Amino acid sequence: MSCFKTVQKDKKTNARIGRLKTNHGIVETPVFMPVGTLASVKSLSSQDLVTEIDARIILGNTYHLYLRPGHKLIEKLGGLHKFMNWNRPVLTDSGGFQVFSLGSLREKTEEGVKFQSHIDGSYHYFTPEKVMEIQESLNSDIMMVFDDCVEHDASKEEILAAMKRTTRWSQQCKDAKTNDNLLFGIIQGATDLNLRKQHLDEIVNIGFDGYALGGLSVGEPREEMEKIVSEITPLMPDNYARYLMGVGTPEDIVFAIGQGIDMFDCVMPTRNARNGTLFTSKGKITIKNSQYKDKDEPLDENCSCFTCKNYSKAYLRHLYVSRELLAYRLNTIHNLYFYMNTVREAKKHIVNGTYEDFMKEFLNSC
Repeated sequence: MSCFKTVQKDKKTNARIGRLKTNHGIVETPVFMPVGTLASVKSLSSQDLVTEIDARIILGNTYHLYLRPGHKLIEKLGGLHKFMNWNRPVLTDSGGFQVFSLGSLREKTEEGVKFQSHIDGSYHYFTPEKVMEIQESLNSDIMMVFDDCVEHDASKEEILAAMKRTTRWSQQCKDAKTNDNLLFGIIQGATDLNLRKQHLDEIVNIGFDGYALGGLSVGEPREEMEKIVSEITPLMPDNYARYLMGVGTPEDIVFAIGQGIDMFDCVMPTRNARNGTLFTSKGKITIKNSQYKDKDEPLDENCSCFTCKNYSKAYLRHLYVSRELLAYRLNTIHNLYFYMNTVREAKKHIVNGTYEDFMKEFLNSC
């Protein structure tokens, strides 16, 4: 029986509202998941995430938490939720992307991968069984299978080999699972539409609690990403949650919701906040620019986040150029609120049956 239920669909697009049941509560979709790679959404406390952002679910990372502080320590201390004082759901990425993207991969076999820690240079070995052991120790509500990621411009032979390996590892992950938390499968195939369809069938045949599109937002042209999302999403099982991994900009999210995607994560709002790039209803702002040094006005007059209600552009610029730590917190609150509010607006238009017009207007304004 699926843990996901669609409660409303838009009549003119594939946008939908759903409810995903987890062991730490129900998540209403579409939903954006702030990235808390190391059991922390950078610069924010768990209280900030609840009271200022109203984040319903956050993301942690198997690779990073395995290396530091270690999954067994987190398990000993009561699991990831207790460790970080977070009572809402958590999804953990399996670490597959990090093994391949951080330049630490040393050897890939059919059984797993040998990699070198980016922290101290030590060597480690991930297998599907090991990845499941780590995620079960963390006790994340949604676990991801161990997948084989390739570059967006990889050869067809490389893509096929990665797909076969991901299919085999996915089955091994499912076989190794011992708890009642959710396990999502990942569909690979780079930007080859036919290979994506083939891999979708393989992963669905194994059977998971939800399905994700992986291997996008890794350098491919945006139109290629949109092609895969628009063509593959409607083919994904209708009565299961659909997750687009690592994507993306607000316009990417609004577009993908229209294709039927339910879940998103991306480091962009938090990373940009720390770099002084802030999202507003009138476009992005680089807060360090001198034009804001005497602006006694909110960052975004259409935003009701804590930052915009209480601080001026001039103050935010002062904090940032002075390298005050408060800049990171206030900027991050705003950017995450902007993402969350974008999704909230999307939901309203799904309910009202006006999502198509909303999507067109939003994308045209970007």
